[in-house]
Amino acid sequence: MSAISDFPCWLVDRDAVGGLVSAPTRKALVDLPRGDVLLKVEWSSLNYKDGLAATGHPGVAKRLPQVPGIDAVGIVEESADPRFAVGSRVLVAGGEFGAGAWGGWSGFARAPADLVVPLSDGLDPVEAISLGVAGFTAALSVKRLVDHGVTPGSGEILVTGATGGVGCVAVMILAKLGYRAVAMTGKSDKADWLRGLGASRVVDRSELSKGGDAPLLKSAWAAGVDTVGGAPLAALIRSTKTGGCVTTCGLVAGDDLVLTVHPFILRGIALYGIDSAWTPREKKLEVWKRLAGEWKPDRLADIARRVGLSALGPEIEAILAGKISGRTIVEVNR
Repeated sequence: MSAISDFPCWLVDRDAVGGLVSAPTRKALVDLPRGDVLLKVEWSSLNYKDGLAATGHPGVAKRLPQVPGIDAVGIVEESADPRFAVGSRVLVAGGEFGAGAWGGWSGFARAPADLVVPLSDGLDPVEAISLGVAGFTAALSVKRLVDHGVTPGSGEILVTGATGGVGCVAVMILAKLGYRAVAMTGKSDKADWLRGLGASRVVDRSELSKGGDAPLLKSAWAAGVDTVGGAPLAALIRSTKTGGCVTTCGLVAGDDLVLTVHPFILRGIALYGIDSAWTPREKKLEVWKRLAGEWKPDRLADIARRVGLSALGPEIEAILAGKISGRTIVEVNR
């Protein structure tokens, strides 16, 4: 490997008087934590979890100093694992990468080998990071619906938080597979964009509040992909048809779930939690193979916006305020 004096990264740390500092800086390889694979990072992305890490949230940035970035695409510079040849291009995500351990907002990163996935032939680096953890989570959610037995003929699938990274990719995958994906959002100005991604129709998030607090609401959805949690998730479960299922992966609308057992024992609704961080490796490889093949969204370029590492400050504020649509991908060395 060629000599490297230092490289850019985004560091979250405490200053001399205990104040939080979150900003671009430069580090050397000796500063990186240990890991099986050393990656020269080309691309990372901005996720809600990264926004929390960048603001020092103790449940995400568990130890300081910290480098956010829960996914990264780049080139293997060194590897202690024979599965990954020097010079090969890979994606890193999962585990504590970018949360409990330093992540991808860095010119170089180290990771355990089991978090490293070879980049499939069907994806170029920008496509892979445009999907990233968000796209992988969306694919896991869709896989749950398919495995449950939900078919394109079962009825409409509601996707909450549809303008977010997980939501918009879920809409695209469902549409590609022939499902009628209904996109729910509070951003009325994004309706045409969502229809362009494949949503069969777009509804306002107030739709779920109709019917009040009744234990069961009118049956409306064959299944649901929830990305926000809280009251919208509870209402989605209460309005899902008999035998349907709902997946959930987010909590921006709250981490409480106020429900009775009625949807589960009177309609047989199944609720599936989606955990992308600790997905077994074989399942991870299977899902990425699908994302590079028959499940690959057709309009990835329409959901991804590129920023440089030094421009992340306003983007962090925007994602925590719910003002970002689609995916923000980070060109680390720009």
